[in-house]
Amino acid sequence: MKEPTQEEFNQLYKKRRQKAVDYLTENQIGAAVFIDSEAHREPAIRYLTGHTGDAVLIIFENGKNVLIPWDEILARKQAFCDKLIPYTKYKNSELQAVQANLNAAKGIRNMKVELPPYITYPDFLSFIDALPQWDVRCKQTGIHKYIVEQRMIKDEYEIACTKEAARIGDLIIEKIEQEIKSGAIRTETDVALLIERELRLNGCERTGFDTLAAGPARSWAIHAFPGYTSGEWPGNGLSILDFGVVYNGYTSDTTLTVAKGPLSPQQEKLLNLVQAAADECLLLYKKDIPVKDAAERADGIFAAAKRKMPHTLGHAIGLEIHEYPRVSSKMTEDVVFKPGMIVTLEPGLYDEQLGGVRLENDVLITETGNEVITHSKILRIE
Repeated sequence: MKEPTQEEFNQLYKKRRQKAVDYLTENQIGAAVFIDSEAHREPAIRYLTGHTGDAVLIIFENGKNVLIPWDEILARKQAFCDKLIPYTKYKNSELQAVQANLNAAKGIRNMKVELPPYITYPDFLSFIDALPQWDVRCKQTGIHKYIVEQRMIKDEYEIACTKEAARIGDLIIEKIEQEIKSGAIRTETDVALLIERELRLNGCERTGFDTLAAGPARSWAIHAFPGYTSGEWPGNGLSILDFGVVYNGYTSDTTLTVAKGPLSPQQEKLLNLVQAAADECLLLYKKDIPVKDAAERADGIFAAAKRKMPHTLGHAIGLEIHEYPRVSSKMTEDVVFKPGMIVTLEPGLYDEQLGGVRLENDVLITETGNEVITHSKILRIE
């Protein structure tokens, strides 16, 4: 994909932050604090500035913002913000960093500040003590939830990055198929390490999550533990491979089922049920259709065969592997598919005796329907 210029990046992040500023103004909030650390990863900082490391970000109602990174050199190379102050200036203390910058802020009309909902209660009390001039707030439904909702609808750059991750993931699947047939892949570790190597050769940052490679002896597990072993993969029977690759922060998420050798009628039925659910439910991944409708369709297909899927039908992806919304029958009617969402479709069935089957692809919701941007499949090996 063609990378944006520095100025295009600058305008992209300004546009995203402006929505946060508009929210602050509309709700009469003077400032919002975002904290990314080992204690809690906060993708909103990368979304709003491009910075990938530990940092504190403060956005003010007057449109100004300050980024306080742990790695100053890295931030100066990749971040887009109004002001950058190294974390070391504040003795590596989030509290001191927030206190100093809020107290130094000019032109703030509303002395309310929203802290992240993920901070601990003792930390919240410390912020209250340190900011006597501010009305310190911490709630689930504030600006942090608003940013999560903004991230739900991908812009052109996010879609391009996710499509590139999907393209590279497809290339890896093709290589896996070739190496299965040539005999180069014999174990779960073989396929997991192939993914690690190929994604980096193709310009990706990392896997989207720990790769899950489960041969026939372990494919009954929804998420096999450990993720992969020295066990045979793919052996005779049903094997699962669940992986994602990250390009410029955005991840793909696919699951491939390998059906090798002669299968029993019961195993064939599992394969057919999962394929049918994938095909039928895709028709419901469309603008303005409640996400629960697709989940209920899958549940109905499996229930008719006296089977039950033990996980949701899918979830949104982006800077995180699991984003809002979940494609679940528990979602309310008002949660609908919207253009710009990228959501997985991953029906699966698992049986301790027969093994497991999951088929997962990533689906972009469009104005006219959908676009399946990955091409995972049920791979049959004689």
